[in-house]
Amino acid sequence: MVGEERWTAEMEAEVREAALGAGFHLFGVAGADAGEAEGERFAAWVEAGRAGEMEYLKRRDEDGVLLREGVKVAIPWARSVVVCALNYGSEEALSVEEAPEGAGWIGRYAWSGSREKGEGPAELVATDYHLEMLTRLRVVEATIRSRVACETRCYVDTGPIVERSLAARAGVGWVGKNTCVINQGMGSWLLLGVVITSLEVGGAVAQIAAADRCGSCTRCIEACPTDALVAPQEMDASRCIAYLTIEKKGAIAEELREGMGRQVFGCDICQDVCPWNKRSGKAVVGVTEGMEVRRELVNPSLAWLGSLDNKEFKRWFKGSPLERTGRKRLMRNVAIAMGNSGLGEFGPKLAEWAEGEDEVLAEAARWALERQGVVGSV
Repeated sequence: MVGEERWTAEMEAEVREAALGAGFHLFGVAGADAGEAEGERFAAWVEAGRAGEMEYLKRRDEDGVLLREGVKVAIPWARSVVVCALNYGSEEALSVEEAPEGAGWIGRYAWSGSREKGEGPAELVATDYHLEMLTRLRVVEATIRSRVACETRCYVDTGPIVERSLAARAGVGWVGKNTCVINQGMGSWLLLGVVITSLEVGGAVAQIAAADRCGSCTRCIEACPTDALVAPQEMDASRCIAYLTIEKKGAIAEELREGMGRQVFGCDICQDVCPWNKRSGKAVVGVTEGMEVRRELVNPSLAWLGSLDNKEFKRWFKGSPLERTGRKRLMRNVAIAMGNSGLGEFGPKLAEWAEGEDEVLAEAARWALERQGVVGSV
């Protein structure tokens, strides 16, 4: 190993090449120092109750400082951060487009699959972007450590950091009004991963923050059915459909259920309406290995989802992002979507759930049956 302690232009170019070769589509390097305003903004967001029940976002150090106020709060040795992004855009339907009657919606990023290798025809099996991204990040990390002795740590949505802020500082994209990172050429269908290093950035690596190009557009704010986007670049996660369908345990507040529409896992609405995604196209890159689209999950039938028992749920979603949320929460979401559909055909299933032992599901099913009555009389 070379005894360097800081980035050089040559090293940055080599690591960039390794990242792109590993399957990432965007790459940037930024210093680990966060601006004071950035930390204060996150602290104010948490203090306002915007984090909902996501307690991991509220973790503090022994001095009471939120770990996510800055990279160095939790990782004192950090000096720079490598940010890599993978584009998961596809040519498949958007959630805001016309869909088959009785269809639900699963967030685009959770459609991912890979082809099994072996005898017989290849079939797509579920994959989780966390593992897909981490495998690629290890290649980037290994390239760095082959050049210089330094501390490194990889994270994909698991570290005490705010990835989107780092991505903006690294020039990967700007933080849009919908709080997603948007790249001028690729839009916002981006998954982020970081490698934290103890290397100083210095003047050898240009750190050019991405310019904010949202302009006066407010389509994402206007399109959010639950009014989760309370201001440009500020989301009340406790109202966000993605949070409600994935993170929220127990019953979902009744006043938010109608706005959930047919969403059963995640939500893409604020990205589907973004002009930058339309401008960049739905498929600006080729299919990434391990992130192919499982087309059965595009506009999936609510009847089919509601019929899944534990065995079938595992068969379809083991290794998928849906596995962590689990079948019980998914069925709660399906019941709400059935109620919002206004379709009487879901009545028998909802009635069955309404009499079941799972009280959260039973309550959601009873609400859905009442909702159907309202919708049916309009």
